[in-house]
Amino acid sequence: MFGLPRQRVSIFFFAVAEDRAFSGARYEKVRIDGRVVSQEVLIVSAVREDGMREIIALEVADTESEATYHELFRSLKRRGLSGVELVVSDDHEGLKAADCRHFQGAAHQRCQVHYSRNLLGMVGASKRKELGAELRAIFAAPNREQALRILSSVADRWRSKGNEKVACHIEEHIEECLTCLAFPESHRRRIRTTNSRERVNQEIKRRTRVVRIFPNRESCLRLVTALAVEVSEEWVTGRRYLDMEELGEHRGLEEPVVDSEEAMIMES
Repeated sequence: MFGLPRQRVSIFFFAVAEDRAFSGARYEKVRIDGRVVSQEVLIVSAVREDGMREIIALEVADTESEATYHELFRSLKRRGLSGVELVVSDDHEGLKAADCRHFQGAAHQRCQVHYSRNLLGMVGASKRKELGAELRAIFAAPNREQALRILSSVADRWRSKGNEKVACHIEEHIEECLTCLAFPESHRRRIRTTNSRERVNQEIKRRTRVVRIFPNRESCLRLVTALAVEVSEEWVTGRRYLDMEELGEHRGLEEPVVDSEEAMIMES
């Protein structure tokens, strides 16, 4: 359905439905065996070694379970995907488990937007502005060391206010949102969240809502695939998403010679 890029893939973005209220994951109504059911549309996109984005896989599935992700990742690997360095997603346990199994050694960046929304939901409305400002200060830190110092002071401050739940959540989970700090500053804005993928989902929503209910799964897959191909072609022929030379300079390494058939940055 989609060909893998003839270059390595380094960053892989996957927008999934950690919480239905805010997720960019796309669900479509499909008629199956006389019943109307929700079907998950899974779209995998990648940033190639030349810095261009491309959609490399699309599936319509019954559920976003760990088994679904295992099969999707196995399919990508059978098609030749390798060299994934970073996976960007929200906190879906099934996806993370499949990621650890199939892309060992790849770093994981938890979507900062989804994390913030989840954490802000743990406090009352009167405290959200304060907590939101503190989260932004952590995420805006120039390096991991400073982010951890701010993180520690924020956790201590909320613990002193008697909110142990927020303090523990920050200490235990927010580091998953700081992986982007190991990348060039110019890259961080684009890899810190799944927003780019969720904008694709919104475009699909705009184009599919006129259908309302698909007569079968195949018709859903055909239309969504056509829309995804259109988006992918715009990406490939448009502006470069990331300057990959900056990544090499940031790491202090010379640009490696790689097999042009491999893949390097992956987004879903």
